Amino acid sequence: METVYVVKGMTCGHCAGSVTSELTALPGVEGVDVALETGNVTVKSAAALELDQVRAAVDEAGYELVGVA
Repeated sequence: METVYVVKGMTCGHCAGSVTSELTALPGVEGVDVALETGNVTVKSAAALELDQVRAAVDEAGYELVGVA
C-alpha cells in the first residue's frame, strides 16, 4: 500500500533523512520516499497506517504533518 503525506518544514537532505528514519521505524513500513520540492512523503507499508502514528513520527523528526495528499 502506498500513501502520500504532506509534510511542512523540510528543506534539505538532512530533513528528509530525519523524517525517513522516524517513519521507517513504524511497524509495517517498507519504504519511504521524500520529495523536498513538494513536501510530499510517499510511504509504502504492508497495511494502512494510523494517521496519529505518522503524525507522531513526523513531529518527533521536528516537522509538521499537514495532511494526506
